[in-house]
Amino acid sequence: MRARGHRVSFLAPEQHAPYVAPTGLAFTGLPADAAVLHDPDLWHPTRGFGVVWRATRPAMARIVPFVRALPAHEACVLLVHPLALPEAALCRADRPGLKVATAWLAPQNLPTVHDPLLVGPWRVPSWVPLAARRALWRWAMRTFVDPVALADVNAARAAHGLAPARTLADAVFAVPDLSLTLFPAWFAPTQPDWPQPLQRGDFPLYDPAPDAPLSAELQAFLRAGPAPLAFTHGTGNTQAAAYFRAALDAARQVGRRAILLTPHRDQLPATLPPGILQQDYVPLRRLLPHLALLAHHGGIGTTAEALRAGTPQLVVPLAHDQFDNAMRVAALGAGAGLPAARVDAARLARALARLLDDPAVAQRCRAVAARFDGRDAAAALAARLETLAGATPGRDIGDNPARTTMSTKG
Repeated sequence: MRARGHRVSFLAPEQHAPYVAPTGLAFTGLPADAAVLHDPDLWHPTRGFGVVWRATRPAMARIVPFVRALPAHEACVLLVHPLALPEAALCRADRPGLKVATAWLAPQNLPTVHDPLLVGPWRVPSWVPLAARRALWRWAMRTFVDPVALADVNAARAAHGLAPARTLADAVFAVPDLSLTLFPAWFAPTQPDWPQPLQRGDFPLYDPAPDAPLSAELQAFLRAGPAPLAFTHGTGNTQAAAYFRAALDAARQVGRRAILLTPHRDQLPATLPPGILQQDYVPLRRLLPHLALLAHHGGIGTTAEALRAGTPQLVVPLAHDQFDNAMRVAALGAGAGLPAARVDAARLARALARLLDDPAVAQRCRAVAARFDGRDAAAALAARLETLAGATPGRDIGDNPARTTMSTKG
């Protein structure tokens, strides 16, 4: 957007500042509570949303005064994470001409009653009729979402003179003037009940240090034997000790070397057995071509990187969008899913063996990797944002360029 002549303001958690600084974009740090990573409910299939919601409210509240302080004559587009949509509605109440776009990072975040339909980790069978699916979706919102979020949202709406929302869905899904999917249609086809207008995008593959060399220790490990397995359960997961214990035992059972990716060394035994290496951080795009398989939590970024690399995946989902991502990886034939609640060494070893012993998995992974055609979807997204702001895409926008304010959750 800046290269196309627009003023851009970037709001994100304070710890993201080092990643934004090299771009020269105007950056406003939002408060972030690192203690949330130690909350045992963060990775719970149904209670995890509440942890995330409560942790993000102080940051989201900063958006409203920021937008209020922008010059009144500027055309403004607010591009936000879905969790900031209630605040975007408040910004629009202050600034009626404001345009709002939201970026959906994963298919599970978008409401639908069509297949594939999951309620947390539970898949709804395809034979369940649409009326029952709609009732189930409303029940899930009333049971797991509204008790957590609706009081906060309606208190803020009342302070801005807005009528109360009946459900969080009312305060979120009707707000955007434009929805952008940051995943391609081949990963998740457009559903009939997804919000419109909708711009399909692609995975925003990002690594803070994509060209960082592999450590000498890791290079020596890779040269010392056949392609290893790698296990991670998310950089921010401080509660993965049981997973890594099962991973160590499963790697032994299948007779494979393994790399354990975690910055939290206390989650691992003090002494690792031969053929096992721990690394705090490795750029996935550099590591994945050297692996026989990646076992991970199912975050959308890790999932997309493995799909692009053509690396077989065993997705071990905990919460949030991870169950849906696991199901889509399996549907593509690029791997399998094993819910974290069911993980023990024996189950993990059996799942690994099935994937490693099936040559068709590697073939399907290569076919999926070929779908990454290298085209820049960001240009098409930028053009839609320009149109939303009232500018003509690709033309000189003169002395009154629109401002794009971007806000991320974390």
